[in-house]
Amino acid sequence: MNDSHIAQIAREESMGEDRVRATAALLDQGATVPFISRYRKEATGSLDEVAVTTIRDRLEKLAEIDGRRVAILKSLEEREILNDELAGKIRSAATMTVLEDIYLPFRPKRRTRATMAREKGLEPLALLLFAQDLPPVDPAGEAAAFVNEEKGVGSIEDALTGARHIMAEKISEDEDARSRLRDLFLRRASIRSRVIKGKEDEGAKFRDYFEWEEPAAESPSHRVLAMRRGEKEKFLSLRVAPPEEEAIALLNRLFVKGDSPASAQVAAAVEDGYRRLLGPSMEAEIRAEMKRRADEEAIRVFTANMRELLLASPLGEKNVLALDPGFRTGCKLVCLDRSGKLLHNETIFPHSSQRQSEAAGRTVLRLCEEFQVEAIAVGNGTAGRETEAFVRRLGLPPSVAIVLVNESGASIYSASETAREEFPDHDVTVRGAVSIGRRLMDPLAELVKIDPRSIGVGQYQHDVDQKALKRSLDDVVTICVNAVGVDLNTASKQLLTYVSGLGPQLAGNIVAYRDENGAFPSRARLKKVPRLGPKAFEQAAGFLRIRGGTNPLDASAVHPETYSIVTAMAKDVGCTIGDLMRRDDLRKGIRLERWVTDKAGLPTLRDIVAELARPGRDPRERFEAFAFAEGIEKIDDVKQGMKVPGVVTNVTAFGAFVDIGVHQDGLVHISQLADRFVRDPAEVVKVGQTVQVHVLDVDLDRNRIALSMKTARS
Repeated sequence: MNDSHIAQIAREESMGEDRVRATAALLDQGATVPFISRYRKEATGSLDEVAVTTIRDRLEKLAEIDGRRVAILKSLEEREILNDELAGKIRSAATMTVLEDIYLPFRPKRRTRATMAREKGLEPLALLLFAQDLPPVDPAGEAAAFVNEEKGVGSIEDALTGARHIMAEKISEDEDARSRLRDLFLRRASIRSRVIKGKEDEGAKFRDYFEWEEPAAESPSHRVLAMRRGEKEKFLSLRVAPPEEEAIALLNRLFVKGDSPASAQVAAAVEDGYRRLLGPSMEAEIRAEMKRRADEEAIRVFTANMRELLLASPLGEKNVLALDPGFRTGCKLVCLDRSGKLLHNETIFPHSSQRQSEAAGRTVLRLCEEFQVEAIAVGNGTAGRETEAFVRRLGLPPSVAIVLVNESGASIYSASETAREEFPDHDVTVRGAVSIGRRLMDPLAELVKIDPRSIGVGQYQHDVDQKALKRSLDDVVTICVNAVGVDLNTASKQLLTYVSGLGPQLAGNIVAYRDENGAFPSRARLKKVPRLGPKAFEQAAGFLRIRGGTNPLDASAVHPETYSIVTAMAKDVGCTIGDLMRRDDLRKGIRLERWVTDKAGLPTLRDIVAELARPGRDPRERFEAFAFAEGIEKIDDVKQGMKVPGVVTNVTAFGAFVDIGVHQDGLVHISQLADRFVRDPAEVVKVGQTVQVHVLDVDLDRNRIALSMKTARS
């Protein structure tokens, strides 16, 4: 526990030190973010997952800075160049940038023009000129004493050039100069993009950036990432810099002390140092900072979209017939029971000949009756709309919901090790169809089996920091899984992996124990699972549900550590725990203040009573079936001026993509999302939301559809 880190985070996040310290202590003890935010509200002052995650990440970043600080001090000490003043500056450096600026002049470096000049004995001349003392010195006259053919200084100009190289390096490593120039770059730099000569035709997708310039501080994440991709693919050249004259003028004010001949040499060194050393160094820094900010924003958008996708409304436990559509190869059909178990599979050909189409229809009707199908899931890939239309023409009862399901990532799952473990005797087509059906029943339980990066709800996800992206996506999946809760007796190994305190090994052990011993009758039985110790039980138990178990509280989010409190509450009002869960009048008779303890304060007690009222409540919205407009199945069917229903498939910094059922998502630009100014598209739309859109334009050549959600067009 580092008190200075606690204080710094408390200042940055405007929260009390006690809350940060308590959170840090819990994290240090191995507590997870969901557990801390749900079951340790008294300690943290009811900090939510976002705040706890922020504290965790900042603690790690500050620890990283400390690690670098220790390494720098050790390096300087080993080279016997550490003194008290330098050590003090290093220990007080608050950021990695400041720390590296302090260390820069002392960092071991490869041979530079300056080091070669020093080897020629020119440092005394450089220091003399750099001082610009009065009375003024004659640079040429002073330099004459350093001419030495044997050392490679053949002339006065050679000596002055070497001295300027030493001064230029000194200027480029000056801590104050770097700080001021960094600020200038952050405030005044522009990002300039130009097409590489001869790449105009090949790089057409980057046409918007062939001649582009804007303030770097205002460049949004999607443009930064687009330009960087164009540069990486060698279609664009990029520069990030402020006006050169401003940068050189700033440095001149710092280092040039007058208009003497020595000052002229320093001014020349300033210009050389900026163009050759400091400017490129600052450009690299600002580009890295722009990339970091762009990554951060892109990851924020991706995780927000992923959260909405994971928390999409589940159909629930229904008998489902699922279809993975196809034209030439037919549609793979599977029937699933209410638990998602595969009961039947075959291939039908509704889009071939009339005879085969009629046979396919008879097959679907027969299977719907045989397996008492309550819903039909149709993948939205190739032939999706055509297959949906085929099913709707069969005259099924209105009680059978027909739903077009987003199948992004289903093919990734079907070829994965997870799918092979689940269905070793079936090919990828069957596995893909099962995934589509299960995704309708419970999107969260199915999507956790797929790498989130394969689901396609981000922008430039392959260009951002992959480690940071994976960390954020893992966080959001974990938070969503634990917010919903997991049925201990039906959950897959993949779903259990994301439960607080478990992970792949314990999740596998739970499934193996369940397979060998049957369903868990209680949460307490978890303690019999190999290697699942008291700490893992504490972290996981509250997020696991057991329906119809020996203790009704096992079906709720009430943690076992507070069962005794609920038992005492029930006894106090003269009823059973089951009565307390069923009857609101009994719950209203509980005086919470009476049950406050050191570990269970009012926040926890209020959560307990809320759980008793709705045990194991699902925070996801109620499922509602959605249907696209009839007769609009391909982009050629879309006409300007149409008003059609759609589903938001992706939200980006510049707008939202909407599926209107034609195999090509349309774009609602941020300027068309509402009748008011919109700063962030997430204020207006979210992934999975159903919307009404107006068609502004259809570009068949570029396969693009422009849409609007402005009500003024209604």
